[in-house]
Amino acid sequence: MAKPPVCKIMDYGKFKYETKKKANEAKKKQTVVKLKEVKFRPKTEEHDYGFKTKAIREFLSEGNKARCTVMFRGREITHREIGQAILTRIAHDLKDIAVVEQSPRLEGRLLFMILAPNPRWLQSQRAKAPSAAASQRPRPAAAAGQSGPGPSAAVAQPPPAPAPQAEAPKA
Repeated sequence: MAKPPVCKIMDYGKFKYETKKKANEAKKKQTVVKLKEVKFRPKTEEHDYGFKTKAIREFLSEGNKARCTVMFRGREITHREIGQAILTRIAHDLKDIAVVEQSPRLEGRLLFMILAPNPRWLQSQRAKAPSAAASQRPRPAAAAGQSGPGPSAAVAQPPPAPAPQAEAPKA
């Protein structure tokens, strides 16, 4: 409450430009979490189940969330326990890397649950990533040249000549 009030004379266009730049920088540093869906059926076979859980594992390792859906067709809806068993099996198989964010819920003919990556597991993966990148640095050019034969060591050999064929006697 100073008398006279304290003010700063500035270029408004420059001020707007700088605030826009700061907002863009903040937006770049944000991580966007995607929700990816994997659909199952009550009759999903073992190989398909394994393939789909592998896909869920990859989604979670990327930091995304996964929505596991069991679709019921026709009269399959009378056996909800089969769908519940599938979802509990998924949660059990992925418990090392996933946390059940939303427990199984039935909406119409779809039974679904949402899995999120386990924060502890995700943090350990991110900690391992820089150390793994450091251990796989490229070798110096001098060391790379000593490891194997160069182009001068390779000797080109002509392809073998075709074998002569004997003609059959005419009768």
